[in-house]
Amino acid sequence: MILSVSRRTDIPAFFSRWFFKRIDEGFVLVRNPFNRKQVSRISLSPDLIDCIVFWTKNPSDEFIQNLTRLDELGYKYYFQFTLTSYDQSIEKNVPRKKELIEKFRRISEHAGKERIVWRYDPILLSGHFDIEYHKKYFEYLAQALSPYTEKCIISFLDFYPKIEKELAEQGIRKMTVEEMTELAEIISSIAGRYNLKVESCCEDIDLLQYGITKSHCVDGNLIQKIAGKDLSFKQDKNQRPGCGCVSSVDIGVYNTCRHNCIYCYANRSSDVHIMEYDENSPLLCSKLEDDDIIKER
Repeated sequence: MILSVSRRTDIPAFFSRWFFKRIDEGFVLVRNPFNRKQVSRISLSPDLIDCIVFWTKNPSDEFIQNLTRLDELGYKYYFQFTLTSYDQSIEKNVPRKKELIEKFRRISEHAGKERIVWRYDPILLSGHFDIEYHKKYFEYLAQALSPYTEKCIISFLDFYPKIEKELAEQGIRKMTVEEMTELAEIISSIAGRYNLKVESCCEDIDLLQYGITKSHCVDGNLIQKIAGKDLSFKQDKNQRPGCGCVSSVDIGVYNTCRHNCIYCYANRSSDVHIMEYDENSPLLCSKLEDDDIIKER
């Protein structure tokens, strides 16, 4: 089993104690996001978990310090670490880049540069965050991160209906194909100078002429390398068209991330859910109810 921790929220940033209590107790409960009375019980035995994929923008110091516990218990894992060039007008509760670069370095030095993937996504354009801005700051980040990773994944902003109003208020607009290809060429050229491979996530546009291939964020080949064994995978049918990820089990909960990035598809009303957070509950930001139906996953 591949465990996704998590596309729906930033567990390494906000819920470190809850996660490691789940590891200690050996299981986690997860509500079906489309049928909340349906609850899955997922074993966290290292014998059953082939690999954990962590998704984060700002892992807590406590979380990074506890990676040694995962190693000692025999878990295999890698990180998808998002580090963009935006300020707090876009990523409201994400700290300064120097702090994030330092955390990126710490994880890489602990786990190895092949086990931390830099995500420069989503790429967006406005009057302030224009192509020249991305050119300048992508190079700044590439230079800082290249000693600690082998790969960068990019994507262009998707305009989900529920976030369009806030995007418009910040002057963020849809990109043309010409702008996407110009940015792709710039990013590819800069990445090449720092020996970074670039892949694109869920993009219809073909960027192969710039050396940018389609990404597999939950990457079967990388997982087999980290796990040190041959594994069979199924394509993840629950993701967007064009997604190359293999199937995984996500233990996160929507509307619980406190980064409050204006482009986020997973977080619209976090306050209500955060109030329900209990690090001792087997459910993240929720508690079992009498009429819940629990099934072994």
